[in-house]
Amino acid sequence: MESIAVAASTSLLKTSKSRVSSPSTVRVPPPALLPCPTRSPIHLQRRRMDPLVFTPCAANSSGVPESVNRIGEVERVTKETDVKVRLDLDGMGASDCDTGIPFLDHMLDQLASHGLFDVHVKARGDIHIDDHHTNEDVALAIGTALLKALGDRKGINRFGNFSAPLDEAAVNVILDLSGRPHLTYDLCIPTERVGTYDTQLVEHFFQSLVNTSGMTLHIRQLAGKNSHHIIEATFKAFARALRQATEYDLRRRGSVPSSKGVLSRS
Repeated sequence: MESIAVAASTSLLKTSKSRVSSPSTVRVPPPALLPCPTRSPIHLQRRRMDPLVFTPCAANSSGVPESVNRIGEVERVTKETDVKVRLDLDGMGASDCDTGIPFLDHMLDQLASHGLFDVHVKARGDIHIDDHHTNEDVALAIGTALLKALGDRKGINRFGNFSAPLDEAAVNVILDLSGRPHLTYDLCIPTERVGTYDTQLVEHFFQSLVNTSGMTLHIRQLAGKNSHHIIEATFKAFARALRQATEYDLRRRGSVPSSKGVLSRS
């Protein structure tokens, strides 16, 4: 009788193990359609029957406008100059600049490339006299285009701070898209000219841009002996700081970055 009982127990144990390990008894339900979360800044929705593929679903709760083009276009015509500017804050770094001042064109290329702005500038001026009027009016037009592109400034970071080196030169730029124009300029450029460009015009360029954009801007030289390097490092640092300030802060969800609730030029 004992041997019969042991055999029966062994048989039942084998049967139980085979049932547990049999893959045919496992039923895996197909992946369900998951609801799109309403609080996530990037909304992802899972496709039915394909758990490895995700597609974005439309939402506005992140604070980033979906259909707003932050582009400013300006045409400034005086007896001294004729300037056209188009500035796209959400561009890819494209530059198409022809001011008649080669060194200024080179600096505007830095603004586009390092800020990832699309910058288009066409200017004709009385450069047979000197570069002063054209340099000034290009900067005034760019500042006005920036003002238009920013709109009500909802959702942006507002502040930017960047230090850029170029060989022995290094420059720090801090800015605030506050609506209040102010420039602190602390560059020591050792030569009067870079090529044919008067180095005094660097400060005048930024002062003009500040005046029309409503920006607080601090430029401070950390190091440098070569005039070209100092100026180019300045434009690169300015481009990166402006990029920081104009980009969206997702946590703000579209609110104005000010305790007053408004940022205006006046």
